[in-house]
Amino acid sequence: MTGEDDFEIFLAATPGLEPQLCAEANALGFKAPKAVVGGVVVRGGWHEVWRANLELRGASRVLARIGAFRAMHLAQLDKRARKFAWGEYLRKDVAVRVEASTAGSRIYHSGAAAQRIARAISEELGSPVTPEAEVVVKARIEDDLCTLSIDTSGELLHKRGYKQGVGKAPMRETMAALLLRACAFDGTEPVVDPMCGSGTLVIEAAEWAAGLKPGRDRRFAFEQLASFDAGAWQAMRQRGSRRVPDVMFFGSDRDAGAVRQAEDNARRSGVSAFTRFRCQTVSALEPPDGAKGLVIVNPPYGTRIGEKKPLFALYGALGQVLRERFPGWRVGIITTDAALAAATGLPFLPSGPPVLHGGLRVTLYRTGSLP
Repeated sequence: MTGEDDFEIFLAATPGLEPQLCAEANALGFKAPKAVVGGVVVRGGWHEVWRANLELRGASRVLARIGAFRAMHLAQLDKRARKFAWGEYLRKDVAVRVEASTAGSRIYHSGAAAQRIARAISEELGSPVTPEAEVVVKARIEDDLCTLSIDTSGELLHKRGYKQGVGKAPMRETMAALLLRACAFDGTEPVVDPMCGSGTLVIEAAEWAAGLKPGRDRRFAFEQLASFDAGAWQAMRQRGSRRVPDVMFFGSDRDAGAVRQAEDNARRSGVSAFTRFRCQTVSALEPPDGAKGLVIVNPPYGTRIGEKKPLFALYGALGQVLRERFPGWRVGIITTDAALAAATGLPFLPSGPPVLHGGLRVTLYRTGSLP
């Protein structure tokens, strides 16, 4: 790997939504984005690492690939880990922890591998090694090649810093952003979510339209690295892209408590001025005045035995309302069951691969503009 300003950066994605994250990275000007299993690879330096954490709506974490070497056994791993230039990346006064994984290698004990690397960092650089350290070095040993990365994010990036109230099955903001992109949302059209829960999809769409950087209100692990420049980071954070959207974003739910949570979350995220939430049933849903846009909804799935049967009526009612009242709008429905999606009677386009959400496999069913 060459130089401090040109290394591989791995952007982790919700599995199944890698192409959408790749499209986002491309739209934001990251160099040579390439979708791979579990994420997207780009190249750049530390400024790109900071910017990825700050600006990418769909990445769940950002890993900086800092080096690689062959290691056929633990003694060789120990020796090469001790020769590695840890001081270029880590600080002596900041605690670190090491996580390791192995596949198809002569070193097969990931715990022993992590222990050797941690000891090398501790004894050669002097950094304390603690199990709760915010800075994490990740070692992936595959086919006897040990690749070293630093998790530059810290807490997962869906933790934007505003959501205190959540519903029963909250969707991560990063997944919401990628599903919106999969529905061809680009921030210029209204969005309606008639089962909005705590408002994740609506707020994510509104933030996107308003040019609000998703990482603006939180801290990151890279602030603890040797490469960190507080002044340059502050300047990057303050670089403006905020705007007032030309359209509004609407959420509704039959649960009054969820609607209050959504309103509170919208206020904390700074999008109250262009979001509207109301307590109502699906049958009361009407299209807002003005431009047509996207209806996106994450309805109940009924995953437990006996719960699914009543949902066919709910999905049927939702489909009828959308077919009769929302001509010209596109629809995206996220669910676990093709039969429930079919119960809407909506003309779905071919669907993409299933996506993991809360331990379940869900699929996004999309339409074009409704007739």
